[in-house]
Amino acid sequence: MDLDSLRVFLKVAELGSFTRAGEHLGLSKARASIRVQELEATLGSRLFHRSTRTVRLTTDGEQLLQRARRLVADADELASMFSAPSSLRGRVRLDLPIQFARNAVIPRLPEFLSLHPQIEMLISTTDRRVDLLREGFDCVLRVGALSDSALIAKRIGVLEMMNCASPRYLEKYGTPQAIADLSRHLLVHYSPSLGNDTPSFEYFDGTEYREQAMRCAVTVNSTDAYHAACLAGLGIIQAPRTGMAASLASGGLVEILPDLRCEPMPVSLVQGHAQKTRAPVRAVMAWLTQIMAPHLS
Repeated sequence: MDLDSLRVFLKVAELGSFTRAGEHLGLSKARASIRVQELEATLGSRLFHRSTRTVRLTTDGEQLLQRARRLVADADELASMFSAPSSLRGRVRLDLPIQFARNAVIPRLPEFLSLHPQIEMLISTTDRRVDLLREGFDCVLRVGALSDSALIAKRIGVLEMMNCASPRYLEKYGTPQAIADLSRHLLVHYSPSLGNDTPSFEYFDGTEYREQAMRCAVTVNSTDAYHAACLAGLGIIQAPRTGMAASLASGGLVEILPDLRCEPMPVSLVQGHAQKTRAPVRAVMAWLTQIMAPHLS
């Protein structure tokens, strides 16, 4: 049985789309469809119900799914047992938060690719929470609490948080010294969905983390805009210390309320299924864990 056809079958089953599966594997939609048709001809069974809107597994397809996963995973593991790092081959589709991509990962990427010249990286950079399964990512670097039980996560550290404001803002509103002072201040509100959630300042009161409701003049949905709004004097932000170093050093931002920080944010590497991970993906995850260590606690 052709392993490459099984790989196409697995990706179509995972993404529910020949087009997206082809994009992930570097194939055209037509070629992906042909590989599955060849597999169906070999097995003498139809594996997918196809319509103009949906692609879903047949009963026979469901039966093949778990066995195909094991076969492909075992083949990949066997191949990697006797392979030097430089011989690892394949595409790895990765999603990263924008600031981590810019400041931590992409500057170090030449080092990784020099060790693994046959690995091709497909990197998405966004601050929204991607749908790892539907969008076909092999691995996601995710900041914050995890709630999807279908995902397999490995925590690699936490981000120490801090409170910041610009000198321009503090000249206008004064420097808060206690929680009670925040009633006279503005918060830059971060909301990935630009929803109607209430802006609040999170702090530790010595026993537990609490939230103080605040006013805001601007709501943003990206970390770049969040940082820029604070630099422009539009309000206070609560952000990871690792991303504030340059602005603090230049005097563009000032730390405030250092004893009232919000809870550290967990950072995790997330995968889709509890199955053996392809060797190129394992290599990327190990490398990410290593290069992210200086930025995490």
